[in-house]
Amino acid sequence: ILLALASPVLGLRTAMPSITVVPADSSSRAGYAAVQQAFGAGMPGTLQILAPGNEASAAAAAAGHTAGIAAVAPAQAAADGSGWSLIQAMPTVDPSNPALGATVDRLRAELPAHTMVGGAAVENLDLQSALTAKTPLVIGVVMSLGFLLLLAALRAPLAALAGTLASLLSTGAAFGVSRLIFQEGHGANLLGFTSQGFLDGWAPVFFFAMIFAIAMDYTVFLLAAAKEHYELTGDPRAAVVGALRHSGRVVFAAAAVMVAVFFTFALSGPLPPKEMGVILGVAVFLDAALIRLVLLPVLLRLMGRAAWTCPRWLARILPDIRFSH
Repeated sequence: ILLALASPVLGLRTAMPSITVVPADSSSRAGYAAVQQAFGAGMPGTLQILAPGNEASAAAAAAGHTAGIAAVAPAQAAADGSGWSLIQAMPTVDPSNPALGATVDRLRAELPAHTMVGGAAVENLDLQSALTAKTPLVIGVVMSLGFLLLLAALRAPLAALAGTLASLLSTGAAFGVSRLIFQEGHGANLLGFTSQGFLDGWAPVFFFAMIFAIAMDYTVFLLAAAKEHYELTGDPRAAVVGALRHSGRVVFAAAAVMVAVFFTFALSGPLPPKEMGVILGVAVFLDAALIRLVLLPVLLRLMGRAAWTCPRWLARILPDIRFSH
């Protein structure tokens, strides 16, 4: 079930929010549409080109001949005498259109040296590129820290690894569901929003960290209880049964409260809170119902004593933390 829900994440697209996140009856969205109707689709995303004074004419000419640029305004010299000139170029597409990124890349490649391209739309594109580039690093750091925390607390490498990797399943499933809803638009009418065709660019980094932090709470509850029962009995089966008996209700009750709160956000007007509510709500539900109460206990049961075994060289490094009392 978890793998099936996570499979759509392979086609997940991310981008910075578009005007569709604003309610349709707001004045800002009406003004946005009026500007596009009067001046062209790319007017709200007008690009700013900053060029040295001696290259301004060449930069304006190059921008005018770049594919994807509809119009170029004459260069304006800086009033402070710094020697820079500002050129405004209007693209042919809406600022949220993926084609704008290719236009900016072509523009940067064809403009003279020392020329810079900016503006609100380009700022969003550059921010999206930075987020995309850093997402694997963030995921790796968060998972590594989570594993080290469990390893230090449990002194059980296999149990810590199982708890860490299991959290990745609930995260992947939540993002897979979010793709079906927010990228493909399934259930958009029910939730009352217009699909952007992508997930907001900040969502993977932000929501992954939040989901993993919440999942680690449940992981610590379950594995700490299992470790305590294993220290008392020495029986891996009794450890899992005892952990579920003592922490299962707590985990599920806490998850139920959080799911109810998160799904409340899904009923809000703006799109970003809807994304937060659906992604976090689905992740917490799957993590508590399928992973902490089913998958992780089964993995611990299958691994038996090996789940709680620690090599001697590693035991000498780790702090000696005992849960039995």
